[in-house]
Amino acid sequence: MKKLILASVSALALLGVAACSDSGTDNTTTQSTNPPAAEPMKPVTPDAPKPAEPAPATPAPAAPAQ
Repeated sequence: MKKLILASVSALALLGVAACSDSGTDNTTTQSTNPPAAEPMKPVTPDAPKPAEPAPATPAPAAPAQ
C-alpha cells in the first residue's frame, strides 16, 4: 500500500513540474492577415429569389411481387 501511495505522489509531482516548466514555451508571435477586398459583400435580403433546386431523382422500379 505504501508503494502505491508513493508512486501516486511521485507521478503527481512529476506532472506538476512538467506543467510549470518553461522549457517548452513558444516565444514566437503571430500576425493576422486580411483577405483581399476584390468584391464587396452583398447584404442578404429575405425577398431574394432562391437558386433553382435540382429535380428529385426518380425512384428505382419496384421488384415484382411473387
